[in-house]
Amino acid sequence: MSQQFEVRREVVLPATPEQVFAAVTRETAAWMFPVETSPSVGGLGPEDPKVKVWSPPEHVHIRVEGPEEFFNALDYLIEGRDGGVAVLRYVHSGVLMQDDWEDQYDGIGAHTDFYLHSLGQYLEFFAGRPVAYVAVAGPKASAEPGSVGPLKTALGLTEQSRVGDPVSLEVPGYGWVESVLDYLTPHFVGLRCPDSLYRFYGRDAFGGTVDAAHHLFAEDVDTAAATAAWQAWLDGVYA
Repeated sequence: MSQQFEVRREVVLPATPEQVFAAVTRETAAWMFPVETSPSVGGLGPEDPKVKVWSPPEHVHIRVEGPEEFFNALDYLIEGRDGGVAVLRYVHSGVLMQDDWEDQYDGIGAHTDFYLHSLGQYLEFFAGRPVAYVAVAGPKASAEPGSVGPLKTALGLTEQSRVGDPVSLEVPGYGWVESVLDYLTPHFVGLRCPDSLYRFYGRDAFGGTVDAAHHLFAEDVDTAAATAAWQAWLDGVYA
């Protein structure tokens, strides 16, 4: 059964409208995942949707359509404010085809909040820096409900952990991660280092595996080696 959905968010970001526009159209690998958007109306966007509005630095709207009234649309409205900040009004709308509509809708909302938080972290600490994107998926065992618990334990988190706490862990083949906890919910964890944003997704709550996606801003990142090291670490959490 299909059903339409709409997720709306409004966030204040520590950046100019030009920086926000660049981040949501060209620099997505630095805070979400890599997508390409052609800079023109009618151009191709993520998964080949059409760019319906391209008006830098205030507005971009991207929409993909499919059979049986399916569509998926992303709308970004950006407004500059005094003090060097910008307001982003974000709308993600579309049609969910899955039977577990409520779980999927909850998952979209939770992911949206985490991604927009990461966007703010990128703009505040790393704006414009080159990035290497590393993504790994947890093993099948991490899809069991409650699997985010072992992940948090492996990260050294407890029920007393709070945003702002220091977090230190060793990833064999990668090195020590000395970070601050910048995001923590029942399903997601974010760590920030001077040269990295580490993101962990407890998708077990939404029918998926526990995954990780990291944004590495250090110079000369060996992406293949980093991917292999983090994959081995995540697999080891559920061994």
